[in-house]
Amino acid sequence: MGSVAKESELSVSKKPVAEPKPAAKADSAKRGAGRAKKAGADTEAAPKKTISPAQQALIKLGLTRDIDLALHLPLRYEDETRITPLKNARDGDTVQIEARVMHSEVQLRPRRMLKVTVDDGTGTCLLTFFSFYPSQQKTMAVGACLRIRGEVKGGFWGRQMMHPAFRVAGGELPTALTPVYPATATLPQAYLRRAIATALLRADLAETLPHGEQPPVAQFYGQNGLQPFYDLRNALTFLHHPTADVALVTLEDHSHPAWQRLKAEELLAQQLSQYEAKRERARLRAPVLKPLADMPDLTQQFLAQLPFGLTGAQQRVVAEIRNDMERRIPMHRLLQGDVGSGKTVVAALSAMACIEAGWQCALMAPTEILAEQHFGKLVGWLEPILGPLGKKVAWLAGAQKKKERGEMLALVASGEAALVVGTHAVIQDQVQFKNLALAVIDEQHRFGVAQRLALRQKLAATGLEPHMLMMSATPIPRTLAMSYYADLDVSTIDELPPGRTPIVTKLIGDSRKDEVIERIAAQVTSGRQVYWVCPLIEESEALDLSNATATHEHLSEMLPGVMVGLLHSRMPTAEKKAVMELFSAGIMGVLVSTTVIEVGVDVPNASLMVIEHSERFGLSQLHQLRGRVGRGAAASACVLLYSVNDNGRLSDTGKERLRAMAETNDGFEIARRDLEIRGPGEFLGARQSGAAMLRFADLEQDVLLLDWARELAPRMLEQNPMLAARHVSRWLGGKAEYLKA
Repeated sequence: MGSVAKESELSVSKKPVAEPKPAAKADSAKRGAGRAKKAGADTEAAPKKTISPAQQALIKLGLTRDIDLALHLPLRYEDETRITPLKNARDGDTVQIEARVMHSEVQLRPRRMLKVTVDDGTGTCLLTFFSFYPSQQKTMAVGACLRIRGEVKGGFWGRQMMHPAFRVAGGELPTALTPVYPATATLPQAYLRRAIATALLRADLAETLPHGEQPPVAQFYGQNGLQPFYDLRNALTFLHHPTADVALVTLEDHSHPAWQRLKAEELLAQQLSQYEAKRERARLRAPVLKPLADMPDLTQQFLAQLPFGLTGAQQRVVAEIRNDMERRIPMHRLLQGDVGSGKTVVAALSAMACIEAGWQCALMAPTEILAEQHFGKLVGWLEPILGPLGKKVAWLAGAQKKKERGEMLALVASGEAALVVGTHAVIQDQVQFKNLALAVIDEQHRFGVAQRLALRQKLAATGLEPHMLMMSATPIPRTLAMSYYADLDVSTIDELPPGRTPIVTKLIGDSRKDEVIERIAAQVTSGRQVYWVCPLIEESEALDLSNATATHEHLSEMLPGVMVGLLHSRMPTAEKKAVMELFSAGIMGVLVSTTVIEVGVDVPNASLMVIEHSERFGLSQLHQLRGRVGRGAAASACVLLYSVNDNGRLSDTGKERLRAMAETNDGFEIARRDLEIRGPGEFLGARQSGAAMLRFADLEQDVLLLDWARELAPRMLEQNPMLAARHVSRWLGGKAEYLKA
């Protein structure tokens, strides 16, 4: 049990908290302002009323509307509907008793505490309080009859309760379980319960589902005769005040039909917002990218010079992208493929289609290392083809010298730069495109909503939108694609190019680190190269840096005669570039790095990846890092070094991640397990910055409800647009706008 004042309404507090009436206050303020205006009052405005700590806490929790409070559901419940005789209470049970105070005293040793002995006629119990008010001490005077609730402990000195909730006995017992809500230190449960009870009465909970439309849960539970159909009001009323006969497990695992109704409504709101975003995009216009009559066939020239042929999957997705870009509706497509599946070639072919139509293309990557690698590849592939046409591939990055940057900006503005590659620098205000028609965003989940919107605005003066192609090497599980990415068309490269060698994954405790270093020495001696990745410790960049630096020094000492490099995020760009050039050229045998080499770095001669403290990494991140090796013909391995806690154990989450890595190389299976372990919020990263994650529904467990919501949403937007708008406003408020970027 928590402290007396916070945990239960049973507790006696010094001052009753006034029932909150935010809506009434707002109306009153408006009326007052109106009267002052009418009378032409020229006096100073009355001082603002101070907001209580509890009201501030409500605002901080986002509980500003009646519907927000109504949807703030209990963490758990306390059963105050029955009195349990002490003789029937077992050790560890949380029970409610009704008993008379037999003895009460304040003890000063070993510390100040209040000791109260009570007797309910079937046994005695000692109550202990380490913090208490004089008023509470008075309530627990000898002879008082109290209703007490707490956890019973049966110790050597008899039955005891520590800091139980209590009040003077009397009155009817409640007929429903008592809710315990998520709260803060300044938001007492009693205040929150009253606020929510008031909000439930005032909130507009009118039905927003079209007539005759019921989520599948209503039919399922109806067939089994477990519960009647729950509309939203009934469901919320029940979940805030469930009857004592309910099976608690159905509330805890969210399988109760009242919970199912809420999940269905939440998923429907999400689907409606996604489909509405897609419909809004369909009303926008983009350039139609068809080859100009006098333009040579650049695509065929490009394919002819490649030292490899396209896989069937690459050919299929290129056709899907080109088909999109030949329409007036802006493309909004996600290109997903496992590590090394050949997404860069697809991006290059998409850029070629754009350039053949006489327009410009931009490619943006999240890190300078990745952007520069793309630039190097694309210059090698495209400049021999674009040169004769007087066109170039331009480079934009934050660390550029002023003169070079000025030259690049001029190329972009004139249209001479047919393709612009860079980091966030591409979306800065001073970058003016002549005619941008295609924006390619690599590792799109690392970019926030505002950054993607800025790229789309580069064509705003013409009244057109550029086509958008977003790429991700973190495959998206089916349920996530159906929910958070419902507004995107998805192309999948589900086939790896021939010649990729399978990677063997080994789990090794860090107590055997010396054996791993011996393995590294053997690899380097045979002419191979090695990555050693140190974990990113988000709380402390300095600690992260010292960890990488210490590892670099240790490996340099243990591997005499081997060039060991160091790469981390704080290094100057020129230094990073120099290190990567030495490693790419095969001069450097071992590269110690933080996670800056997670994506894009391509060194075919690297055949061993060592990831230190691998239990700290996310599953998709581990898979990305593993994909840096196995790019050449040599057999490749990934060693996951893990450390255990003081008890010699690995956390359950850490075990799940490492087990998944050892069991499969399939990026789609890895992504599915990552979603299970981390949930959609963490999995999506910055993609939905500012948008509400699913609070109630579970994408893995509630596929049936998700299918129902996906099927109903487009019909509802078409046939019942007013109901759809009310439904989205109720569940998402203003947050729906973030889903449209």
